[in-house]
Amino acid sequence: MEVSENGESAGFSRILVVDDEEPMRHMLELLLRRAGFEVLSAASGEQALQLADSEAIDVVLSDVRMPGVDGLALAERLTATHPEITLVMMSAFGSVDLALEAMQRGAYDYISKPFKQDEVILTLRKAEERLRLRRENANLRARVNELVRGAGAVEGIELIGRLLIHSQAMRKVAKTVRKVARFETTVLVLGESGVGKELVSRALHDLGSRAGGPFVAVNCGAIPEGLLESELFGHSKGAFTDASSDKPGLFEAARGGTIFLDEVGELPISVQVKLLRALQEREVRRVGENSPRPIDVRVVAATSRALEEMVEDGEFREDLFYRLAVMPLRIPPLRERREDIAMLAEHFLTAINRKLGTAVEGLNAEAKRIMLAYDWPGNVRELENSLEHATVMTEGTLIGPDELPERLGRQRRPTTDEPSELGFTLRFSSDDLSVKRAQRRAERELILRALEQTSGNRTHAAKLLDLSHRALLYKIKDYDIG
Repeated sequence: MEVSENGESAGFSRILVVDDEEPMRHMLELLLRRAGFEVLSAASGEQALQLADSEAIDVVLSDVRMPGVDGLALAERLTATHPEITLVMMSAFGSVDLALEAMQRGAYDYISKPFKQDEVILTLRKAEERLRLRRENANLRARVNELVRGAGAVEGIELIGRLLIHSQAMRKVAKTVRKVARFETTVLVLGESGVGKELVSRALHDLGSRAGGPFVAVNCGAIPEGLLESELFGHSKGAFTDASSDKPGLFEAARGGTIFLDEVGELPISVQVKLLRALQEREVRRVGENSPRPIDVRVVAATSRALEEMVEDGEFREDLFYRLAVMPLRIPPLRERREDIAMLAEHFLTAINRKLGTAVEGLNAEAKRIMLAYDWPGNVRELENSLEHATVMTEGTLIGPDELPERLGRQRRPTTDEPSELGFTLRFSSDDLSVKRAQRRAERELILRALEQTSGNRTHAAKLLDLSHRALLYKIKDYDIG
């Protein structure tokens, strides 16, 4: 997958279109090339299998009904021989059941014929995001395995699921994870942005009885409000404009496994009601349907927001909060477990060297002092990004203080003002004690820091801030940030 200069995905390296009708193949080739994809085509399932063996292919877009090796057989064989390829099926009227069967055999999604061009591109972009996440997860597993192999002789480092454990604070977390993982209890993972809430949630899944099932992660703040209910619970054909076919939601996709609801505090009230019902009744109702469907999933939620305060302000349902927080699990920020910094830095430098082709061995004494003294408002995520910045800037084998991002060395320490756990000092005047205005000043400062850390990339900054991209754009305009 290529990456553009601003860090956004530039599309698949290659898509294979499979259809026995030449006009359909030609139309899709033109459409996908205009959208920036590189395209191959095959007139049969047999030819598609040959190309999959000889060419680097990221996604296959295939018709269901074809002579010889049809879409069902193609899905089954590609899943077995090329699991790295994402398969999307195309089905004409009357063959939707076959497309659904293909999904059971390994296909990711399907598109009903006749289709709108935008529908094809949207489906492929969603598949692209899935592929990106799969690759990131594979890289993460490789990085963790490499560290664990190298850490066998390092005292005090262990692995819980995919979570690295070293400090006493994290050992308490690990102890709770081991115990809770054995039960179906709903867990609410709490912590600031970047502390590793998803890694803890994956550990709960990996160590539990559902480890063999899927782990479906969804960022509740990243999906537009109008699509959120459909994404979570599914929809029926005709339920709304562009609902051209039945589509299962993420709760159904997680059958037998775990669904991870990241940033659950971003859910609108209308969806909170339906989530509460799903948790209580163990069933979901697709948009546009009257009959409920049973679900078999474990729910793990996470948030960086203060849900109890949101309950008091009427922004979050109290009954849903207590349903989610059966077992609250707080992940401490990095400033409360500074003994983890050296271990994590070694781990990230190993991965960064492999990624960039560099040979940085570590940090000199002054750089280590600065790293250990810094409060890390962005937590582990900020630590990794800072080390990549330093690796790019360094000329030798050791990182010095001049190669570190400037903000690490200029961290302001409180004097006569009240200290802030955000990693900076808020200035108060004796005649302005407004909590709301103080909150706005703090929020503006955090947004400025995130934009600085990401060189102005608003998509990446939104991720650091645990905001949706839309919410960040609104706040930038509200705070008049240039």
